[in-house]
Amino acid sequence: MNQTLDNIVSLAKQCQCGHHHYDIPIEQIVVSHEAFNQLAAYLRYKQYKKVVVMADNRTFTAAGRSLCDKLKNESVLYTVCLIQSDENEDVIADERAIMQVLLETPNDVDAFIAVGAGTVHDITRFSSYKMKVPFISVPTAPSVDGFTSMGAPLIIRGVKKTIQAQAPIAVFADTDVLCQTPKAMIAAGFGDMVAKYTSLADWQFAHWMANEPYCPLVYQLTIQALNACVDHMEDIAAGNEKGIHVLMDALLQSGIAMLLMGQSYSASGAEHHLSHYWEMEFLRQNKRQVLHGAKVGVSTPIIVEHYQRVFWPLLSELKQRPKSMDETIWERLKTYTDSIQELLESLPSPERIRAMVEKVGGAVAPQQLGIDPLLVERSLKEAHRLRLNRFTMLYCLNECMLMEG
Repeated sequence: MNQTLDNIVSLAKQCQCGHHHYDIPIEQIVVSHEAFNQLAAYLRYKQYKKVVVMADNRTFTAAGRSLCDKLKNESVLYTVCLIQSDENEDVIADERAIMQVLLETPNDVDAFIAVGAGTVHDITRFSSYKMKVPFISVPTAPSVDGFTSMGAPLIIRGVKKTIQAQAPIAVFADTDVLCQTPKAMIAAGFGDMVAKYTSLADWQFAHWMANEPYCPLVYQLTIQALNACVDHMEDIAAGNEKGIHVLMDALLQSGIAMLLMGQSYSASGAEHHLSHYWEMEFLRQNKRQVLHGAKVGVSTPIIVEHYQRVFWPLLSELKQRPKSMDETIWERLKTYTDSIQELLESLPSPERIRAMVEKVGGAVAPQQLGIDPLLVERSLKEAHRLRLNRFTMLYCLNECMLMEG
């Protein structure tokens, strides 16, 4: 990572933002060719004798089988839980998957090992938390930034909900495995990082408007990770080892930033709400799922465009308070008008963001992901309701400003 784990812990202790920082339970992060050997050594150090290897069919083939061979050689007892896919061959972090894990996991396990990308980790994170057992992260693709976070985005009764669970106690990412990642998953990881442009803008706005907790250190860790990806875009696009390492480090650092706050403020704004809304609609229609990072790579420039085309003109032209607008909101909008304009002007253009995502092989238009224009329009009006405790600019536009005077 750009910042070492020890350095981040030290910076957090010195931070004077006034908000509580959560402890970082992660004891070790390894991104190298020797990751599995170091994982075995870590298990010996922790004196773990029995573990559950969590994977799906794809991730077990990519890394789970070789990891199990290593565990067997080290005389570590293990069971394998292969999370079942649905009729579309998608693995979904929902009640069915969680129930499978709880039924198949022995009561006397010392730890879970999540071998996979975002969905496997979300299922493991929640299940291990409920069983009061630690888990170890083994990413198989640099595709999401949630590996080191404590939030588990789950589908509960068809609705996307992020439940605060627990972070891993260690991360072991094998670069040989990561370098075999399909290009689409690399592009998804880059898309998840590009989304920080709008998530950070929404976070700053929410702090001004609704006093949501804000920390300059968490902001700096996140923007540093984002900038590293942009600076090494050529390597990431090429899929070479340097690019994969930079991307993986950035994703891990973004997750640790979330962990410090205990929430995903820095990494999840309106662009993520659109993505979650689309995911729920695909589930309702029984359509095959799309990679999370691919969706936010598409939704981020849509949000930038929406803010610049709709939100800012409406705000700048608002001369008198609508009768139904909250007095405090109105006063803060007036107070921060110049700052909001500066914030929006600091964002890359939608064209620039799309060019970056396209450079690494990602989709740039909703239609490329099977998302029709009507769904996009509906999500711009309704997706903010998925997280009513987040005062994004999209929330403000729909709930505070589009009202009759």
